[in-house]
Amino acid sequence: MKSKKRIVLAYSGGLDTSIILKWLQENYKAEIICYTADIGQEIDKKKIIYNAKKFGVKKIIIKDLKDIFVKDYVFPMIRGHAIYEGVYLLGTSIARPLIAKDQIRMAKKFKAYAVSHGATGKGNDQVRFELGYHFFGPKVKIIAPWRIWKLKSRTDLINYAKKNGIPIPKDKKGAPPFSVDDNLFHTSTEGKILENPKNSAPEFIFQRTVSPEKAPNKATLVSIYFKNGDPIAINKKKLSPAKLLEKLNYLAGKNGIGRVDLVENRFLGIKSRGVYETPGGTLLMYAHRAIESVTLDKNTMHKKDSVMVRYAELIYNGYWYSKERFKLQKIIDLKRNKVEGTIKLKLYKGNITIQSRETNSNAYSMKKVSFEENKSFDKSYVERFINFHKKMLKS
Repeated sequence: MKSKKRIVLAYSGGLDTSIILKWLQENYKAEIICYTADIGQEIDKKKIIYNAKKFGVKKIIIKDLKDIFVKDYVFPMIRGHAIYEGVYLLGTSIARPLIAKDQIRMAKKFKAYAVSHGATGKGNDQVRFELGYHFFGPKVKIIAPWRIWKLKSRTDLINYAKKNGIPIPKDKKGAPPFSVDDNLFHTSTEGKILENPKNSAPEFIFQRTVSPEKAPNKATLVSIYFKNGDPIAINKKKLSPAKLLEKLNYLAGKNGIGRVDLVENRFLGIKSRGVYETPGGTLLMYAHRAIESVTLDKNTMHKKDSVMVRYAELIYNGYWYSKERFKLQKIIDLKRNKVEGTIKLKLYKGNITIQSRETNSNAYSMKKVSFEENKSFDKSYVERFINFHKKMLKS
C-alpha cells in the first residue's frame, strides 16, 4: 500500500494557521503535520494540540528553540547593531530563518514532500520563510496558501472560519484581533486602525511594555556583563541566553522602554505601518554599543558602522543564510573577543542612561584623555596631524 504524502505546516494554533490547516486538508490528499517553533512567543501548548487534533491531525510537534534563537540569531544581530531604516530592531525578521530551518529538518525527518506557512501575500515573511526553505531544502515543495486560495481579505478568512467551526479570537475590546507576531525578542502589532498612519496607536494594543507615563517613579538600575561580545550575566548573575533576554524584557518593559511606531519599506515595495515592542533588545543594543566604546579601536567601530545598514537590510529581506550576510558577520565579529566588561544602566520612564562602563581593556586611556598635564600624549603630533589634513582638503 502506497504511503500517504505529508505536508509540514508552520502552525501557531491561531486563526490564520487553523484556517490554512483546514484548507490544506480540503485541497491536498496529504497528511498534515503541525509544527510549532517555541521561540518565546506567548504560547498555549494545550490549545495548539487541542485545535490541531480537532481537525484530525495525528503528528503535532512543538519544539523549544528559545536558547538557540537568542544565542545563534539574536546575539549575532546585536553584535552587528542591526537597525532597519534607523528604527526597527528586526524582531520578526530574525525569527523566520530559524523557524524555516527547523521546519525543513522536520520535513526531512518525516519524509514530507512539502512545507507550508501562513505568511500573507503582501508581506515580507513569505520571502523570509521561503528563502530559508530553499537554502535547507531546495527540493521540498512550498505551499503558500495566501498566494493560491480565493480568500482575498481578513473578512473572507473570518467567514471561512465561521463556516468551518474555527474559533475567532477577540482583542481586548471584543473585536477581531490585530495582526500580532511575537517571540522572546519582540512583539509586533499591525492592521485595523494602525493601517492609517494618522491614527495614534491605542494603549490597549501594547502587550509587554507599560506607557512611560505609568512607569514607576523610582528608577531601576541594571548591570549587564559582556564576554566575547555577548551578554552572559545580569547584576552579576549568569543566565542562559533565553533567561537573560527574558529578564531584560521584564526590567525594560515595566519601565516603559522599547516601543517603536514606524512606517517601513517592505522588501516587496509596499509601505507598512507597525507598532513594535522590543524592551530587552533595546537595552542590549544600548549596552553593547556602550561596552564597545571602551573596548574597540576607532577603525573597527567605524568599519562595523559602515556595514550595518546593508547587514540590517539583508536580515530584513530574509537573506540571513546568504554568502553576503556570512561575510559581513565575519567583519562584525573580527574583534569580538576584545569586547568584555560591565555596563550599568538606569531605566526610568522610557529612558535609558548609562551609569558606568567597567572593563580591563586598555583601549580607553585615562592618562591620554586627562585634562591634567602628562607625558603620555605628544602635543607636537597634533600640529602635524592638522597640517596633513589641511593638504587633504585640496587633494
